[in-house]
Amino acid sequence: MTEIITGLYMSPLEILALSGAVALAVVRWLPPAARRAVAIAAGSEFVLSAIALSVLGIRWQMLPVLAGAAFALPFAVSPVLRRRSARPARRARWWLALPGSVVCVGLIATGPVAAWACPVPVFPEPTGNFAVGTRVMQWTDRNRPETATPEPDDRRTVVVQLWYPATKSPAEAQPAQYLGRTQQEAHTVSDALAGYAGLPGFLVDGVPRAHTHSVFDAPVAGTGGRFPVVLFSPGLGGVRTQNTAWAEELAGNGYVVAALDHPYDSAAVVLADGRTNNTQIASTGDDDEDNKRAAETTGIRAADLSFVLTELGRLDRGEIPGPLTGRLDTARAAVTGHSLGGGAALQAARQDSRFTTVINMDGYPRDPDVRPFGQPVLALTQAIGPTTDPRYIPRLTEVLGLSTATSYRLTIPGAAHLTFTDAPLYLPPVPSIVGSLGRTESPRVVAETTLAFLDATLRHKPGDLSGTLSAYGDLSVYRPGNSR
Repeated sequence: MTEIITGLYMSPLEILALSGAVALAVVRWLPPAARRAVAIAAGSEFVLSAIALSVLGIRWQMLPVLAGAAFALPFAVSPVLRRRSARPARRARWWLALPGSVVCVGLIATGPVAAWACPVPVFPEPTGNFAVGTRVMQWTDRNRPETATPEPDDRRTVVVQLWYPATKSPAEAQPAQYLGRTQQEAHTVSDALAGYAGLPGFLVDGVPRAHTHSVFDAPVAGTGGRFPVVLFSPGLGGVRTQNTAWAEELAGNGYVVAALDHPYDSAAVVLADGRTNNTQIASTGDDDEDNKRAAETTGIRAADLSFVLTELGRLDRGEIPGPLTGRLDTARAAVTGHSLGGGAALQAARQDSRFTTVINMDGYPRDPDVRPFGQPVLALTQAIGPTTDPRYIPRLTEVLGLSTATSYRLTIPGAAHLTFTDAPLYLPPVPSIVGSLGRTESPRVVAETTLAFLDATLRHKPGDLSGTLSAYGDLSVYRPGNSR
């Protein structure tokens, strides 16, 4: 059950079960001449598709469909069986049958509504000139102890997923699993994310069923020279794959994206040996203590980002074997992140001048040593409202004003905090959670604004960057020596 019909967010097999269920629920109200044929066809279609779904795995969204059809099935089929056995067919009076039919149709209708609200995500097709390949690396920093464990010899290990420009894969090539290298890993990560958010896991059971547009270990594109690199740190409790749609769009346009899992911070990190590290971060209820811990975590993440940039340089030089040797331009490196990862990106840039440019996706700056830095910044923010932390914009403005390069803050109308992730593709379209831009528009806006900034700052493409960005929302420009 891999193909999902966009709009309904249901597979062809689920559509068959749904159509059979609807026919069973309404067959009693058809003209007498059509009832027998429709009952037999609908009953057969429903039973066969239900059996197939049971083998392949039934999503919870289909349970009300199956329940409604199961209730209607005996009433739809029994007149046909009675007629074949020469026994007189009996039908309930209409005023008795009507409530039952309404209940069945109501149950069945719940299925597609739930499938639309909590779908298997369908990722937008990358628009660039390249196909997209992906691979997962695991690197250990021998110079840094792992502070989250009591083991004195434990060293900091990060898991990194790369998305890169690739040659077009054969049609039979399997698209990469979303959320993990395998479906088992995807389920582990999905369950951990749901638990971290306080949601029952079944609500997002469609997410680990999804596949993306990239192919694991696809050959690197033969053209394009050396590619600029974009490092990405997810939000607190987030995972390396949380911005896959964005990463694939950038890779299709000639960038190499390296997204990090931060062990003991990300909701779940599955290591190469099969062990899973779950987050150790939880709210204490004390704002001062939580802010202190968030600042400590941000500092660890900033060090992770610098370490990964070092490893990417080793990968480019061939010190780490891999197909990207000689293809990574680490002299053109962007550091990016969402939420806490956005704050980590700002701190990493201040601490490490190897980073050329910064993108902060709705992240609060937590750098304890705020001082001037040389990289341009694009700060994407959600729509500012009464619930926004009143310290956020003043703090962000202060940091942007310290950049000695021209920087930008773009507030996107209709955006929420999770608009800047893959969440709009699979969470219910509640504006306070994922914004009001929609499943198609959210990834498009995030990709187009960040690509315009990366093209201008890493590739030095000519054009009016301010004019391009201002088309997407309220733009503030911070030039050296001026507040705006």
